[in-house]
Amino acid sequence: MTKSILLGSAFGVLIAFGAALSMAAPAVAQDAECPAGLPLATPGKLTMSINATIPPKQYINADGELVGLHVDLGNEIAKRLCLEPEFMNVAFEVQIPGLQTKRWDMINTGLYYTDERAKIMQLIPYTINALALIVADGNPLGVATPEDLAGKVVGVEIAGFEEKKIREINDEQVAKGLAPMDIRVFNTYGDTFLALGAGQIEAVFAGDAIGKYYQEQGKFTMAVTGLYPGSPGVFATIEPAIADAIVVALNSMLEDGTYNALMDRDGATKIETWPTWEGRFAAYFFPE
Repeated sequence: MTKSILLGSAFGVLIAFGAALSMAAPAVAQDAECPAGLPLATPGKLTMSINATIPPKQYINADGELVGLHVDLGNEIAKRLCLEPEFMNVAFEVQIPGLQTKRWDMINTGLYYTDERAKIMQLIPYTINALALIVADGNPLGVATPEDLAGKVVGVEIAGFEEKKIREINDEQVAKGLAPMDIRVFNTYGDTFLALGAGQIEAVFAGDAIGKYYQEQGKFTMAVTGLYPGSPGVFATIEPAIADAIVVALNSMLEDGTYNALMDRDGATKIETWPTWEGRFAAYFFPE
């Protein structure tokens, strides 16, 4: 049985942490044990790509440490697979090519599920995302809907789901006779919010959690939240055996409460709210 889900540069810095810190229907494994013979980029290590510019999910703190929900999830998965977690902090746009050339075993950066991505990678949904419009503090433009950004300058991180979505929204609005947005892309959300703070752009289109983090810094306002909910965030790999092992680890984390505790700690939306969720983690892969 198969399922379809319709949801409408240089490589970077290596950051290592110790372990302490298929075509077909979704594959669901049963027991969490140390798997043998995994086709890993580096034996004994689970190497993960991450873009550490998206607080609170993944960022470099004031002490120079890689922290956040995705880091903690990756560390826990590696520990349960008896592997040392290793993170490659790289730009988003190189993560899928790097996975395909086996520079790392897993993308752990909040990648969104799309049917196109499920044709080339094993995708393991673990959270549900929603999007937000973030503006200058106090919302001086009175933004209440995406249509209020017609003719405005909007910033977004390059090459992600958010860029694709804001361009789709813009095309739909232009077809209705509204003025086009001036969409500007940035390498990171850190750069995007710097531009917003400097008045170079008038709004940022980003995930709810990112918007909440920056709003709490006291400089910006989430003008619109909860946009287009239901898009899963996924871990990705190209190796079926690694996908199965990640599924095993996640289901073990679900059973002992670790998954719920981490998600609740950061206010992340659990995968159980996804209409396709069947009570167990699974890998999705639908090659053409």
